[in-house]
Amino acid sequence: MKNFEERLRRLEELSERIREPDLALEDAVAVFEEGVKLSKGLEKDLERIESKVEILLNQPSLPDGKLELVLFDSRDDE
Repeated sequence: MKNFEERLRRLEELSERIREPDLALEDAVAVFEEGVKLSKGLEKDLERIESKVEILLNQPSLPDGKLELVLFDSRDDE
């Protein structure tokens, strides 16, 4: 699968192509369909990236400056 930047570049190409005045309707629909699929995939990727950034920003730091990922609370369950 192509990386994020390549897919974003392709979406930009499709955006330019769909604006062409001589583009046939069937071709325009195909371009639009591909663009919608790409944009949904890119949106999912961005959501995953945002989640990772949020986790990194909310992690407690150790004295040496390293981040610590805490998945579970260390308190005993009662």
